[in-house]
Amino acid sequence: MKLPVVIVCGLHSDARNEVVERLLSTVPGSVALHHDLSTAAQGTVRRTVRDALGERDAGEAPLVNDCACCALREDLVPELVRLADGGQTRLAVVELWDSVEPKAMAEVVVAHGGDVLDLTNVMTAVDPALLLPYLGCGDDLAEAGLAAAATDQRTVGDTWARQLEYAPVLAVVESDEADEADAALLAQLHPTARRVAAGSGELAEAAFSPRLRPGGAPSFDVEAAAARQHPACALLPQEADESGVGTLVWHRRRPFHPERLYSALEDLTCAAARSRGRFWLADRPDTLLAWDAAGGALCVENAGPWLASLPDAAWELVPAVRRAAAALDWHPEHGDCCQHLVFTSPGLDREGLGQLLDSCLLTDAEYAAGPEAWKRLPPAFDSLLDPVS
Repeated sequence: MKLPVVIVCGLHSDARNEVVERLLSTVPGSVALHHDLSTAAQGTVRRTVRDALGERDAGEAPLVNDCACCALREDLVPELVRLADGGQTRLAVVELWDSVEPKAMAEVVVAHGGDVLDLTNVMTAVDPALLLPYLGCGDDLAEAGLAAAATDQRTVGDTWARQLEYAPVLAVVESDEADEADAALLAQLHPTARRVAAGSGELAEAAFSPRLRPGGAPSFDVEAAAARQHPACALLPQEADESGVGTLVWHRRRPFHPERLYSALEDLTCAAARSRGRFWLADRPDTLLAWDAAGGALCVENAGPWLASLPDAAWELVPAVRRAAAALDWHPEHGDCCQHLVFTSPGLDREGLGQLLDSCLLTDAEYAAGPEAWKRLPPAFDSLLDPVS
């Protein structure tokens, strides 16, 4: 019998602790494993194991490559296996430290848990009153004392966005300061998530579901979870407008003019609390580009080739979920090449944002010149996509 494991994460530390304590108090035989990365400056990560009665065990794990997160990855599965070997643990709750993102840890548990561990679910704990302040925070994690390594360049906003959007379950704590706009923002940012009240009996049920998939595979499908965040096939939010919070889905087929888009980046990044999606530039017609913005900071990355640019023989090497996503949005001329950007924010200026985006596309004359002419346009994004090392 595999030991069920649920991961609970989130920068809202008080909310996360409340969710974990609720699980410990409602699931008999449950224990929580936590690695405190705040001690990394002393060269170690402090590990604790506790149950509903308090701390049961504590220890330290040395840093790996001067990286606290690497130490966590090395120590996590052996500790979970040790808990499973006793035979007395009914549920292992992995409480991730503040800025640790769940994707890497979920993949570690699934890859190395073998016949001992079953990752049943991943939850992000949310205080709805803190949702927008954290999403809009452009501070570096290092400035906030939350960096997981000396080289950690993430911001509070983009880290929180990924924590929120990866988890299929959002455990929401009660907050007197939260209002309808906070609830609407949460629903629009991750509309496919299951939202459960941290104080309800539904929380424990969510920790154990879904059950084992056919063939004894882990309950939590890390490949599907990763695909949901990949820019080529992400399940992006839909158009919405509620309680003063709006989501604009902007979808076009014509490529961007690189210089005009680059000039508009600051305004576009600051136009919404959160924006993400995929886009293409006229001077890089074969490259799928990822757009990821939160807290006033934008990350633009090369996400590989569009399927339309690949020879037929190469399609067999592409994951099925990617091929399916492309087929749903296939254009007879451009294939899967497109602009698909989603902006979510309170007080969203839909009209102004749409006009700004449209103004960055190729004009009729530029478009008619064709792909060879497009490639000769000024390469404005080289500094972002091909930085000098």
